[in-house]
Amino acid sequence: MSEESPSSAWTERRRLFRELHASGCFVIPNPWDTGAARLLAGLGFRALATTSSGFAWSLGLQDNHVPLPEALAHFRAVVRSVDLPVSADFEGGFAVEPSAVAANVKAAIDTGVAGLSIEDSSKDPAGAPLFDLTLAVERVRAARQAIDAGGTGVVLTARSEGFVAGRPDLRETLRRLAAYAEAGADCLFAPGVRAKGDVEAVVRAVAPKPVNVLMGGDFGTVAELAALGVRRISVGGALARVAWTAFLEAAREIAGDGRFTRLARALPGAEVDALFRPGEAGLNYINH
Repeated sequence: MSEESPSSAWTERRRLFRELHASGCFVIPNPWDTGAARLLAGLGFRALATTSSGFAWSLGLQDNHVPLPEALAHFRAVVRSVDLPVSADFEGGFAVEPSAVAANVKAAIDTGVAGLSIEDSSKDPAGAPLFDLTLAVERVRAARQAIDAGGTGVVLTARSEGFVAGRPDLRETLRRLAAYAEAGADCLFAPGVRAKGDVEAVVRAVAPKPVNVLMGGDFGTVAELAALGVRRISVGGALARVAWTAFLEAAREIAGDGRFTRLARALPGAEVDALFRPGEAGLNYINH
């Protein structure tokens, strides 16, 4: 971490984060705790984003079940652990009404994040899984006004969740993203959109504003997505799922077979310690 005052460091990181969205394409991986954040920073990524699911699982909770105070403390801890811009997975703003979303966005900004996202999922899969469009737009607009009131330059990402909430309707997704762009979102995001033609349609619908694509599996490369006009690529809870997969495979082998073969594949403790070595030595070890 640098010796700068928090406010000056946050201002510079927010400037850098906004600059990253101006051209080209970058990957913004999603750590679930401060250790993962530090290792990803050491690998040379230029920005990080939190993951609501990954953090929830680390607490033994389901996604979208972390209370706001715990989420804010998590954002603050990740921001303090690295010298990179950090964007917050702010779920649905931890509120329904626009005024409450705005108040919560202000609280998130005060943690030092360089960006945050607002979803349009109602978390009601049996009824209407997405908020009514008018309300969804008002929520994005309220978040925009909260950011602008502080003059922080925090990047606002608006997410339309239809493809992961049981409403994979491309036309409706495009309509919503365009409306959110008009309401002041800086970056647009439709998690679950994977087909090349659909990604291209999203990019066209909100151009020239940048688009984030979620990679939860191997359905494209950075170069291929960049060629489609994508500016930002995140992985959501996928890195956390990779870690949980390895953990469960080893634990199930022990519980079920009484065998420990998967433990032998793990890095030695001394090597893990070396990953967190202070200064250039630790960074060099990570890249090695």
